[in-house]
This record gives sequence, C-alpha cells and structure tokens, in this order.
Amino acid sequence: MTITKRIKETTLKYPDVAAIYSKNKEGIFENISHKDFFRKIEIAGAGFIEIGVKRTDHVGIISDNRKEWIISDLAIMGIGAADIPRGSDSTTIEIIFILNHADCKIVIAENSALAVKILENKNELPLLEKIIIFDNNNSSLVDEKKGNINIITFDEVMVLGQEKLEKDKEVFERELEKGNLDDVATLIYTSGTTGIPKGVVLTHRNFIFQLDRVTGKYLLIKPSEIMMSILPIWHSFERTCEYIFLEAGGAIAYSQPIGSVLIADMAAMNPQWIISVPRVWEGVRSAILRTVKKGKKISKILFKYFVFIGELYNDMVARLIGTVPQFHKRSRILDISFSLLPLLLLWPARMLAKVVVYKKIRKLFGNRFICGISGGGALSSGVRRFFNAMGIQVNEGYGLTETAPILSVCMQKRPVHGTVGPLFPGVEFKVLNKELKPVPHGKQGVLFVKSDQVMKGYYKNKEETDKVLQDGWLNTGDIVIATINREVKIIGREKETIVLNGGENIEPVPIENKCLESDYIDQIIVLGQDQKFLTALIVPNFELIEQKAVELEIPYMDKEELVLSSGINEIIEKEITSRINAKNGFKHFENIFRFRLISKSFEVGKELTPSLKLKRPVINEIYAKQIKELFK
Repeated sequence: MTITKRIKETTLKYPDVAAIYSKNKEGIFENISHKDFFRKIEIAGAGFIEIGVKRTDHVGIISDNRKEWIISDLAIMGIGAADIPRGSDSTTIEIIFILNHADCKIVIAENSALAVKILENKNELPLLEKIIIFDNNNSSLVDEKKGNINIITFDEVMVLGQEKLEKDKEVFERELEKGNLDDVATLIYTSGTTGIPKGVVLTHRNFIFQLDRVTGKYLLIKPSEIMMSILPIWHSFERTCEYIFLEAGGAIAYSQPIGSVLIADMAAMNPQWIISVPRVWEGVRSAILRTVKKGKKISKILFKYFVFIGELYNDMVARLIGTVPQFHKRSRILDISFSLLPLLLLWPARMLAKVVVYKKIRKLFGNRFICGISGGGALSSGVRRFFNAMGIQVNEGYGLTETAPILSVCMQKRPVHGTVGPLFPGVEFKVLNKELKPVPHGKQGVLFVKSDQVMKGYYKNKEETDKVLQDGWLNTGDIVIATINREVKIIGREKETIVLNGGENIEPVPIENKCLESDYIDQIIVLGQDQKFLTALIVPNFELIEQKAVELEIPYMDKEELVLSSGINEIIEKEITSRINAKNGFKHFENIFRFRLISKSFEVGKELTPSLKLKRPVINEIYAKQIKELFK
C-alpha cells in the first residue's frame, strides 16, 4: 500500500466529487473531479517514466502551491520515486544545497526564473540531467543558460504520458502495484532554524499511519467538504493534511495567506475547513479587533464584554462535559457543581451575543465553516479562546517533520483545549527530565515518541540521526506536560530554553505568545541566554502605533523615528507588563526587563522559516548590536 494507491481507492468511491479547486487565468475557481484528478496523476506518472524517472530516483520540486504540484507529487510517488520539495521563495543557496545533497537528477521548477536560478548553478549539481518547468514563460532566457541540461515543460510531460498510455495503458498501474509501505515517499529538508537543513527521510508507512487515525475519530471529514489551502504545500503539515482530505473524498482549494486574497477566496469557495499556522490566526484576530476599534465607544465596550462572556461560558461548558485538561485527577462532581449556576447566569448574555456579535464575525468564515486547525507552532491561548468564544472552532494539532508530521490533534467533537489533543493510538510516548528519568503527569519534561510514523532518519547524516533517534525512540526536543488521558500541552523547545546566569530556566515561547495577544505587537523574540534578565526585540503593529502617534500628537518622520518615540515605547511597555506578571502565572524572573522596537518586520527566508517560526540564531546574528545594547 502507498499514498497514491490510497488516493486511487478514493477515486473509485467518489469519482464525480470535486478533488481540486484552483484559479484559472481570470482568477475564477475551477474544479477537477476525483476521477479526472487521478487520471492526470496517471498521465503524469507515465510521462515521468517516459522521460527517465525510475523507481527510487529523487526528483526535486521547487514550487509553490498549485494543482500541478500535488499531481506531480502523487505521480512521482506512484511510480516508486521520491520527491524533494522546496518553496520558490527559498534562497538559491538552500535550493542548490538541497538538490545536490539529495542526489537529484531531475528537477521540477515552478517557472523560468527558478529554472534559470538552478541553471546558473548547474556546475554545483553534477547529477542534474533535466529540468521540468510548470510555467515556461521566458524560454529564451532558459535556452541561453541550459547548456547540456535537457529542458521540458510539464505540458510536454503530460503529452508524452498520454501517448505512452495509448501504447501501453498499464504502464503506470504496473509501477503503482509494485509500491509498498516501506518505499521512501519523500525527503523533506528541515527549515534550518539552526544549522544546515537536514533531509528527513519519510516512507509511505509514515504518512499512512496518520491517514488511518485522523479521519473519523479526531476529525470528521466528509466527502465534498473543502479545505482552504494557504500554507506552503511542500511543508509536511500542509502536505499531510492534503492527503487526509483527498483520501476522505474532500477537496483542496488553493488560496494565499494574504488577507484580501484569502477573504475573497473564502467568500467564493465557502470552505468547511482551514488549515493554518498560529501567525495567520493571530493576524485574522488582529484584523477583527482593528475593525472594532474604529467603531463607536459603546460598540467597543459591548464587543469586549461579549467576548469575555463567550470565553467564560466555554470554560464552564468544558467543566460540565469533562473536557478540561486533567494534568491531575479532577473531581467530576465538583466540576459539574461549579459550572451549572454560572452557565445558567451566562446563557442569556451569550444568546444575545450570538445575535449581536458572534454572527457577524462568523460570516467572515462563510456559512459552512466547521473547524480550523492550527499547527506548525504553539497557538496562543488568547487567540484560541477568542475564536472559540464566538463559536468558531479552532483546534490545535502537533507534530514535527520527523513524524510526517502529525502526532496529535484536538478531537473535533470533544476538544480538550489547552492541549494539542491526545497522541494517536499506536504512538508510544514518554516524558523525561534532564537526567532522562520519566516524570509524572502534570510535570514538564522532553517528549520522546515511538511509532510507525517516525522517520527512517536524516539522509546521508548518521551523526545527526543518532542524536535524536535511538532504538526507535525519537527525541522530539519539545518540552511538554502530559495529562492522564494522553493529551499533551506544548511548553516550548528544549533548544530554545533560556538559562539566566542565576540558573533560572525559562521557556520563551509562552512569554512570546502572551505578548502576541496584544494588538500592538506583531512579532517578538525573547532574549537572555547567560544574562541577568530577559529582554526582547519587538516588531510593533505599525498601523496601530501610527494611529496612536496621531492621537497623541507624537511627531515622527519615518518608522525608524516612530519606534524610538518614548510615548510609543510606554504603550508597548504597558501591553507587556499587563500580560507578563504573577497574576497570569509568570515568575518574577520571566518579566521582560528591557525591550527594543525595530522598524522592519521579520521575513520568511531570513528571520523566519516557511512555517513562520523564529530563526533564533539568525536573529541573534543580524541584531547582535541592538541585543548587546539591551544588556548593557
């Protein structure tokens, strides 16, 4: 059994149900049925065979989200080869390193510009023989650079595939039937938050382990339901979610994580599901709050009150139905008794709020929206509570590329918020302290897992593999607290732990997430390794602080001058101290003693990974001077 075989089985069940929605040249969504989708996979697979792709070959795919990507991916895996994906926004250095390290003879490039990037560095790719281009919109420049490299368009591959199938209609099917669970499906190179990217070797077994567990018990996905795709398709989280939806008979609609584009696409497609990273959910919440702040004072007061009512009501419901995280055994009698009276008192206000406030916010998500899944990083509790208060279900999932990647997700019917849900059945796990001794429920330690979804290892990198994988046990590097019901709460990353010179161990992520609940803070990194206290670099929300500057009559010429304003810095300081304090569960040494506002946002490919995680070592290097001044 392989992923492509599983998608074929879906085709037989739901041949006429839409599988893919993508925009045509006029920007209008068009759909492809599951039957026609698999036929395209078959044709592409035959075409790849015709141009020389063989079982166990490694084929690079340097492209962003599009229907040709998923068709190529499933076709390549269907004939027993493996793909090596990367986004088009990757640096040339990353692309060339990955293609060379992964031994790619054939590479698919999204367009001519990317093909030229590769061709200009062909001397560093001694195995490279062919480049396939999805959009060959500047063929003359490609021809000028190609040398002895064979260039072919994806359309030509499809023509070759069609012709081959006319001569031998079983050519793709024969290769498909040879596939098995332990065939390598892909090499996904880590985003490189530290050091050189490592090629995670994932098999079909790794992915199928999740396909067998997610749908039904965790997520109730039905045929024809639409998942809005906005994350990079090459990223393991997005990619696995697409397999899950396609196998369930659902459909993928390709959009972009750009506010105006996404809102328009959601209106056009009316999706049931959105899969995204925390930063996108934070952005949507901030946009809603900015709109509210432009209204009348009474509207702002009512909105804040009704959000509070919704959050408190949900807290009481969780106590009543028993979905409060049980880090220690809780008394059901006490929980039920404690929740009944508040629920009765809150119910009228919540009903009013549903009509006055929640209904309007829900409209932004369409009238069929079921659930949003956040992964690829920790979701701020404030953001989650905000959406859930209005009946917009946003659940967290958890995993890492080395586990293909989903290890757990909050169950759709009974989500235990405050956790990332229970680890999948069949996943063995243990939480260990620094001495590698097991810790009890409710105590934090590093999560180790063992299951059929754990990677084979890092490609051509035994040393790094041995550091994290021993006797089948993978050290996730994540600091967690486990409940008595197999749910886990993510605290932070072991490598990100800050140790002050007084010996205090601090996880920066909870502090950063709490600060990000402020409308005035867009990005933040907490610093302090081997120092006396914590500091932070902060990218403010420039739209809001510019409005505040006008309101307070603060003169400024540009962003550089604005972030130095004492008035603006006082606002940010109040935002931080109102959140990072003992009342909210933070210790005194977790306070941010100093901070510096910076005038330029962190960028993907520079300070951020494609999944919008902070590249902490890179930020430390870029802002070394500013950081040094903070600790003077």
